[in-house]
Amino acid sequence: MPPFPSGEISLAPCAPAHPLATPALAREGSIDQAVARAAAADITRQFIRAKQPCADGYRWYLRRQEGASNYQALLDDLVREGRVDDACWMLDQFGPTNDVLDVDHLEADALVFAGSVRCRGHADVEGVLRTGRSLSVLGGLRVGGALRVGEDLRVAGAVRCDGSARLQGDTRVGWSLTVAQRMQCTGSLRVGGELDCGAAAHVGGHCRVTQDLRVMGDLGCDGGIKVGGHLQTDAAVQAARGVWVTGDVDCKGHLQVGWGVRAGGHIHAGGAIRAGESLWAGDTIAAGETYGVYAGLGVPLPDWPNSAQVCAREQPARLLSGYWAESHGSTP
Repeated sequence: MPPFPSGEISLAPCAPAHPLATPALAREGSIDQAVARAAAADITRQFIRAKQPCADGYRWYLRRQEGASNYQALLDDLVREGRVDDACWMLDQFGPTNDVLDVDHLEADALVFAGSVRCRGHADVEGVLRTGRSLSVLGGLRVGGALRVGEDLRVAGAVRCDGSARLQGDTRVGWSLTVAQRMQCTGSLRVGGELDCGAAAHVGGHCRVTQDLRVMGDLGCDGGIKVGGHLQTDAAVQAARGVWVTGDVDCKGHLQVGWGVRAGGHIHAGGAIRAGESLWAGDTIAAGETYGVYAGLGVPLPDWPNSAQVCAREQPARLLSGYWAESHGSTP
C-alpha cells in the first residue's frame, strides 16, 4: 500500500509515521494534568515506568534506545511490531488526543490512533481498529478484529466487524451492521439496514433499526427499541422504555419492557412477558409454557382500561396482569 500524502500519519505496516504536529491538550477534566502533558509532549522512560507496564512491554520500550518518544509515534511502532495489546494499554493509560487522521481510503493490518479518524472512502482493517475519539467513514467499514471507538461512530455504508465492538458514543450506520461477537454502544444506535450480533448486545440510548434486528444473546437497551422488520433474540430482551416492531417479536428468554410493546405480528417469548404499560400485537401473544403475561406493572389499577391494555388476535394464556381489550385492532 502506498504511503499517505505528506503530513499524514502512515499506518502499520506501511512506511514509518511522519512526525505529528504538537497535539492539543486533552479536554479539561477528561484525564489528569500529568497524563494530558504526556499526551501533548514526549513520553519518557520514567513516565512509562510510573504506569507499571508489563515487564516484556517495558523491555521492548527500553530496546528502542530513546530517552523520549512521541505519543502517536510510539503507538504506531507498537502496532507495526505486532504489539497491538500494548498499544491499547498505552491508550488506556494516557488517554485520547485531539489529533485528526484524514485519509481518502484506509487499509491496514491494525490501527490504534489516539485522536479522531476521518476516511472519505472505504476502510478495511484486518485486525484491531481503535480510536481515542471519533471515527467517520463515508464508505463501508470492515474490521477483522475488535472495534473500539472512543466517541461517536459515523459510517455511511455497511459495517462488518468479525470481533467485538465497543462504541463509546452515538452510532449511525447507513446500511447494515454486523458484529460477530459482543456489541456495546454507550449512546444511541441507528442502523439503516439490518443489525446482526453474534453475542449479547447493549445500547445505552435509543435503538432504531430500519430492517430486522437479530441478536444471539441478551439484548439490553436503556432507552426504547424501534425495529422496521422483525426482532429476534436467542436470549432475553430488556428495554427501559417501549418496544415498537413492525413485524414479529421472538425472544427465547424473558421479555421485560418499562413502557409498552407494540408489534405488527406476534409477540412470543420463551420466558415471561412483562410490560410496564400496554401489550398490542397484530397476531398472538404467548409466553413460555410455565410463565405468565403481565401488562400494566407500572400503571395504577384504575388506569388499566386505558394504559394497561392487552390486545391480540386472541386472549393470551396465563394473562396474569393487564386489561384484556375485547375489540382487536385499536391501538392502545
